[in-house]
Amino acid sequence: MTRDETTQIAEVGRRVLDGVRTAVVGMDEPLTVALATILAGGHVLFEDVPGLGKTLAARSLAKALGLDFRRLQCTPDMLPGDVTGSYVYAPADGDFVFRPGPLFTGLLLADEVNRTTPKTQSAMLEAMEERQVTVEGNRFPLPRPFHVIATSNPIEYEGTYALPEAQLDRFMVRLSVGYPEPEDETQIILDRVRRQTPDVRVEPVVDAEGLLALQAAVERIHVDADVARYCVELARATRDAANVSVGASPRGSQALVLLGRALAALDGRAYVRPDDIKRIAVPVLAHRLTLTPQAWAQGVDPRSVVSAVLAQTAVPPTVAAAR
Repeated sequence: MTRDETTQIAEVGRRVLDGVRTAVVGMDEPLTVALATILAGGHVLFEDVPGLGKTLAARSLAKALGLDFRRLQCTPDMLPGDVTGSYVYAPADGDFVFRPGPLFTGLLLADEVNRTTPKTQSAMLEAMEERQVTVEGNRFPLPRPFHVIATSNPIEYEGTYALPEAQLDRFMVRLSVGYPEPEDETQIILDRVRRQTPDVRVEPVVDAEGLLALQAAVERIHVDADVARYCVELARATRDAANVSVGASPRGSQALVLLGRALAALDGRAYVRPDDIKRIAVPVLAHRLTLTPQAWAQGVDPRSVVSAVLAQTAVPPTVAAAR
């Protein structure tokens, strides 16, 4: 990869984030990681309390990236066909025709995804992994690019269903927004007062074809063998951790590499450094861990397990720039 290519990715990334920041205040790190996840071809799970701007962030990212955007408000009575689409009878044709569901878009916001049943949640598994859906034996490819940003409320359990491990594993990262700082919260209010409208206009920076080109460029970011082994060692260490019954799968170590490349590209580098991996280890690995019953009862946080693994795993030397 040439220096001009990395400079271009970094510049586009900066413009996208600047555009999103006109609508979303105080979410710099989650937004950067979310954008990097999309550049890496992955999906994002925002898990936090309501009212922190997760939906606005997803919509603003879609607009800045020039993607078609659809919102799926998840409810307990939602059926798989409401997500994937279904066959309906067309009187004019005298036959059944397929009517695509909300999955057929560039960026899907699955809002409060843990409010719908496991059967409906599983309807998204094939789409998130293979970029297609199968309805009544017929396969329908999804648009490219295709990404899911889902939100989940971690504190309300009535009327919700825990996301199955298989679906959690499909999300490249799980991010927590957190409450804004007092200055940021004040800025949110003042911006709303100045706009005199709840609507926020975010201009597109690229389009779908441009995003595909950026994703192809990210694939050419150099990954040193020592960095790849470091990712594997981190994932394997979670499997041996005392409080963990099921550790991160190979998809987790691969996600570290993929997302590390995207972060390097946003930083204007053509190679991945160990610091890139350390930066995203918690959001990539923590949601892939299944704690032991004793650890769960004691309130152990999977993020603390990953942090302990990071502290105990030897870091490879800094990687020189790829030739």
